[in-house]
This record gives sequence, structure tokens and C-alpha cells, in this order.
Amino acid sequence: MFNKLIDMNEENIKKEIGVLLKKNTEDFSQAEAEKAVHYLRDEIDRHNFYYYIKDDPVIQDSEFDMLFRCLESIEKRFPALITKDSPTQRIGPPLEGGFNTVEHGERMLSLQDIFDFKELEDFLKRVEKDLGKPAEEIKFSCELKIDGSAVSLVYENGTFAKGATRGDGFSGEDITSNLKTINSIPLKLRSGGNVRIPDKLEVRGEVYLSREAFVRVNIERGEEGLPVFANPRNAAAGSLRQRDPNMTAKRKLNMFVYAAAGSCTAIESQSEMLTYLKKIGLRINPNIITVSGIENIKEYIESWRDKRKKLSYETDGIVLKVDDFEYQQKLGQTSRNPRWAAAYKFPPEQGITKVLDIKVNVGRTGTLTPVAKLRPVKVAGSTISKATLHNEDEIRRKDVRIGDTVVIHKAGDVIPQIVSVIKDKRDRSNKGFKMPDKCPVCGSKVIRLEEEVTLRCTSIACPAQQFERIVHFTAKGGMDIEGLGPSIVGKLIKNNLIKNVSDIFFLKYENILSLESFKDKSTRNLLEAIKESKKKPLSRILFALGIRFVGAHTADLLADNFRDMDTLVKSGFEEIQAVKEIGPRIAESLVDFFSEEQNLKVIERLKSVGLNFGAGKVEIEKKETFYGKTFVLTGRLENLSRDQVGEMIKGFGGRVASSVSKNTDMLLAGVGAGSKLDKAMELGIKIISETEFQKLIESR
Repeated sequence: MFNKLIDMNEENIKKEIGVLLKKNTEDFSQAEAEKAVHYLRDEIDRHNFYYYIKDDPVIQDSEFDMLFRCLESIEKRFPALITKDSPTQRIGPPLEGGFNTVEHGERMLSLQDIFDFKELEDFLKRVEKDLGKPAEEIKFSCELKIDGSAVSLVYENGTFAKGATRGDGFSGEDITSNLKTINSIPLKLRSGGNVRIPDKLEVRGEVYLSREAFVRVNIERGEEGLPVFANPRNAAAGSLRQRDPNMTAKRKLNMFVYAAAGSCTAIESQSEMLTYLKKIGLRINPNIITVSGIENIKEYIESWRDKRKKLSYETDGIVLKVDDFEYQQKLGQTSRNPRWAAAYKFPPEQGITKVLDIKVNVGRTGTLTPVAKLRPVKVAGSTISKATLHNEDEIRRKDVRIGDTVVIHKAGDVIPQIVSVIKDKRDRSNKGFKMPDKCPVCGSKVIRLEEEVTLRCTSIACPAQQFERIVHFTAKGGMDIEGLGPSIVGKLIKNNLIKNVSDIFFLKYENILSLESFKDKSTRNLLEAIKESKKKPLSRILFALGIRFVGAHTADLLADNFRDMDTLVKSGFEEIQAVKEIGPRIAESLVDFFSEEQNLKVIERLKSVGLNFGAGKVEIEKKETFYGKTFVLTGRLENLSRDQVGEMIKGFGGRVASSVSKNTDMLLAGVGAGSKLDKAMELGIKIISETEFQKLIESR
């Protein structure tokens, strides 16, 4: 029976499976079961590939269902044959409690948004300037921006091992069980011929809900008396965070993969990468082209402005990526965005509402920001009740007054902004708004610095600033003190237990226990989290201090170049500006920050409690091993994983790139090294083996 099953052709599937399902599983031998399970899994994976990836099914749904039921019945009889990558394991048990945190192998950055052709031209001019080439000679991959939820998938030895949400870019929530319910995510990648799959491959993509599925889900929720989703994006994100994977499965989510993290093969461009990802069985959006020149890019954008509404899924723009990976590496990135990519956003929906009031907020750097309180209105799928007015100049330019009827939109479909005032509907009693001359929180004098458009509170003791500074200090990306969120920070300040960030490290058991809702265990957990945060590297501390213009990327540059806090504090404007990518504005901000006596006192207190303000002599010598060196890895490593090697290189002061170029210092070549090895030899780049690399490390 099983030999016949294995040899059958497509025309006989229905008949043969029907016969097999009638057979008593008690009669199966172990050998027969193993042979059948192997066949059925391959067959189901093959048909999933044709159905979800190629959109070209070769059997009927009923025939596919029989294949699946057959596999289920055999695995039930022989549970020892069940493997993690079996199609029957797509839906796991409900999750207990919350989601575990997963660190991404490479940070998931957001994209710079552009909203018109002028901004598009500015983006292309910057790329031209940075690469020293005209736009006509630079190829761009043009891709639809899918309106869904970004996720990361990790494959180990070709098998889907873990999946996570984007989170804060550095880490996300482990939603592996829910992602397994999405049939367009293969549990096993396809290899063969010249197509190789690395031991570990991390890919990124967008999970989305089709328009049809979105309507269906909202109808069902309405019938059940539940609130409906505002838009497909929110529905997709909510579906991925269901505690029960069965609920996720019912939503019928789908996914497009658009990138791979790090280096996985000898691939030199985004277009080549997409072709490779498709070959190994991942679902790629078919509406992608590679072009050069501003007019061709504009033509592609215009072609989708209206046509996108006919797609079965939502799109909100076009993603542009410099195609060549070597060019991408040269362009680099900021603390938030890659410099080689941008998202052209189609005009968002607009709404008309009324300005009920204008309030002024105070941020952590003392900036006074006017915010319009609005009559609630629905725009781009969500209800808007307030919108930033940015600064006094913006209010005057748009002539916004309390009581005015205004047009609003969501900039980038995220931040609500007032577009214009409908002056025909203005009442004569509506008076212009004037910014206060004193801080609305502490009553201190406010000033407007030269060449700036914002007003600032002059008091560094302003409670609003301290609250925002402390929240920023404790948040992810900074000191990441778990359990010390905004509400707890507010309670600590209200009870006069902390006034600035350094006070956090002097909190005692009885201080925290005195707060509402704190018990013995939660108090000890918070104290332990505070203690653990002292181990954070210098770069995280610099970012956490909230120095103006110092984002995560700038903090990394400063930590790499100055090595310890004392050196940085004593450095002058010219020394700081000499660091690559540090401009005069950042240098001036740092000098100003370190010249304030209050700030230096905080730094000294942080130093006294043992924060990691720099490496000792041994660590500095260690960093000098590969300081400033760029490595590229290729081939299979025998004793170490690529992640381990990457961490070692970074720990010894070097960096890892994905492709070989003239800027590469060393190529670490493992077994089966391919085109990267050839290119390194052509360029005369130093090539070392895994054994030689280990000797270099051990010598330190």
C-alpha cells in the first residue's frame, strides 16, 4: 500500500488517499509509517508552496485536506514520528501568560518617510552625493509597502525555528507558535542544485490581513459584540499577539518576505537577494522592479497610486532601496533609518474637525510644544482627538486659533497634524494663540535660542523635564530597567524619592515597598533590575542621559572613539567634531551638556555607584586587536557559529560586513567558501581560516 502511495501520480492522489484513510492505523508497521510520513510531509509542503507562494495550486482543496488528515492519523498512531517542522505542528498549545522577549540578530530599522516628489528628489540627490555617482548609474529596488505588521523569522538548518515581532527594533516578542499558523510561511526551506541554505538564516517580512479577511473578521467581531478593528494593519498586529494560536489561525493571515538580515550567501544586491529568497520557498511580492533614474522611479510610483486599490491587500506607499549591497554599506545608517532606503507614502486620508483648545507640553529637554485638543474625528482608520502644532512659528504660519474648523491628516499615517484652517467657517470671536513667557509646569522663564524655532524652559529642575528625562533613562534602548516604567517613575517623583536619574541607584528596599501596589517580590525584582542595569555599556548610558541630538547611533560612535566617560567629558569641541559622522551641532550640544555643573554632579553620582563608564586597561587592549577593522564571513564554520564569531569581532573592536569590498580588511573563510573568497583574492584582501581566527582571539 505505502509503496504504491509513494509512486502514485497527481491523478491518483484522491483515490489512493481515500483508500489509505479507510485502513486501520493499528495495522501499520513502524517502517511503513516512517515511509508514509516522509512522503506526506514533502507532498504537503510542496502543495503549500504551489498554493501560497506560486499562487498556482495543482490539486483541489479537498484532496489537500485528505493528505493532511492522512498525516494526522499516522502521527497520532506513531507520536514518536512527530517533528517540529511537520505541517501538523503549525498550531501549538495556547500560550501561558505573556510573550517572551527575543533579541533580533540585526536591528530592525524603520524607514525614512517621504511624501512628495520634491522630497524624493532630495533623497536621491543625497544618495548621489554620498556615493559620488549620478542617479542614472544607481539602481533602486522599487517595492510595494505592505500595510501590515513587521516580523522576523529565523531558520536553523533550513527549518523554521523562531519568529518575533519588530518590537523596539532591538528585540521583539516571541510569536513563533502564532506564525506557524500562517501557511505562506514555510516550516522548511527548499534547497537543491546550486541553491544553498545557511545554517542560520534570519529574514524579515510583513504579515498582513487581506481586505476580504479584514471584512470577515470585523463582521464576526460585530456579531459577537466585540469592538471592530480600525484597519487591516491593527487587525494583523492583534492577530499575531493572540494567546491561543487557534485564534490566529482563524484570521487567515498572509505574509510577504522582503529582506534577509546579515550575510547568508554570495549575494551582492537586493534584487538578487529577493530572487534567492523566492528560490528557497519564501513568498515574495511579485510587483517589484529594479530601475535607475528619477523619472523611472516616479513612473513606478504613479503607476500604483490608483492601481493599488485593486489589490487584495492594503498598501500605503512604495519602498525604495539602493540595490547594490556594497553601496548600502557605504551609505550606512542613522540611529533610526538606513541612509540607502526610503518609503514614499501615498497621501493619507484627511478629516475635518474643530480645535477645542491649545495646551502646551514640556519635554525632557525643556522644549515647549503646543498641542491642539480636537473634537474627536476618524482619520485613516483611527480616532484623532489631538494634534501637535510643533512650535509658535507653525501656529502663526497656519494661523490656527481656538474654535477654528481645521483639516487634519496623519503624517505618515501615524502622527496627526493640522494641514490648514477653513477660514470661511471661522467665528470673529476666535482669537490668535500666544505661547506663554513662563513654563506652564514650573513657572520658570522660557527662552528662544538663536537659530531655533522652539521655546525652552530654563530650569533644569523643572518637574516635567525630570519626569521625561528619567522615563527616557530607564526605557529600552537606554538602561532598560524592567519594572520602572512611566507610572512608577511618576510615583517615585511624587513621593520625593527621586529627583534625577542618579537617585534611582540610591533607592532602598523600604522606599520602593512604600509605593502603592508594591509587595516584597516586586520590590526585590525592581532592585535587582536596577542592579543589573549597571552592567550596560557606555554607549547605552550616553543615550540614556538624554543629551540633545545624541541618539543610539551617535552614542555608539562616541563610545567607540572615546572609550570612557572621563575622556569624553574632558574633550573639547574640535576633538568631538573630529569623529566621523559627528557634526558641529552634536559637538556643541555635548560640550554644553558637560559644562553644566548639575550634569557633572549627576555623572559623578552615577560613577560612584559603579555604572560602566568605560573599559579598563585590559579591555582597551582587547579592543585594539581589531579596532577599526572590517570583517566579512563566508563558508561553513566548523567550531563556532557565525553569531559567535560576529560577537567576538565586535568585542575586540571590529565590525562585520555582509559583502566584500575594497574597505574589507579580512575575510574569514570557512568550508565551501564561494564568490566572496574569489572577490577577496582579486582585491588582495587578507584571508584567514577559522583556526587562524581562534588563535588571534586566544592570543589575547
